[in-house]
Amino acid sequence: MDLNKEIKKLENVHLEKPQKVFTMYLNTDPSDPDQQGGEWKIHLKNGLNNFESYLQEDGDSDEKRNYWAVKEKVEKFIEENEQNFAKSVVLFATGDETIWFAERFQMPVKTEFYWEETPVLDQLKEMQNKFPKTGIVLTQKNEIKLIDAQLGMLKDTQLFELDLDTEDWRQHQGPHRAQPSMGSGGAKTSKRDQFEERFEANRYRWYKSVAPKIDKLAKDYEWERLYLVGDKEELKDLQDNMNKEASDMINKNLLDHEEMHVIEEVVQY
Repeated sequence: MDLNKEIKKLENVHLEKPQKVFTMYLNTDPSDPDQQGGEWKIHLKNGLNNFESYLQEDGDSDEKRNYWAVKEKVEKFIEENEQNFAKSVVLFATGDETIWFAERFQMPVKTEFYWEETPVLDQLKEMQNKFPKTGIVLTQKNEIKLIDAQLGMLKDTQLFELDLDTEDWRQHQGPHRAQPSMGSGGAKTSKRDQFEERFEANRYRWYKSVAPKIDKLAKDYEWERLYLVGDKEELKDLQDNMNKEASDMINKNLLDHEEMHVIEEVVQY
């Protein structure tokens, strides 16, 4: 999903009675103290019923039919997806189905419902400003992991591993890891020491060779923000050889951590 395109499309929606757009921002965050008992279900039911009561009184049968069609679709979406809810659901819909946008997000929202001529986009735009297309690059010596994220959600991962025999960086999509065997006991320690020495001696050159590959992915993913995470010397070597400027450099070793944990740790939103 390209959120920028979706927002532009929704900005151009202007309808006339009996057609209207339903807008829903639903807080489903289980960590919210107000949501401990799944209170979002009550808020959803009340929000949907309020419009129905109003339309019953208003007496416009075509508009009422359009609303019922939307309500049915919304309830079906909730029923099919509630096991996988994160912190929020954002939804826009029309009775004739020309508009249907329904997404689960890892970012919190304030619960709101609207039935108007245009979709209400303020909260969605605010989420987009807080967490645009973002890249997180994690370094750990001969391994570099890239995380592609947006709106608190993991979109993709890439892993680069340096082949010490050929000195080429091998690229894998997804969080693969294949640790080289260092042997056992004293031999293991000796091999690790040799590796450490060799890595330090060649680090700048090796990072210089992988920097253009990371720049290319930054362009392909259209990252608006970039975070570099790892050993500060490694980050400096990488940043010195990249065209893309990092928004922040974080001196932490998070390469082995689960991707969603990394996103939450690195991006404060």
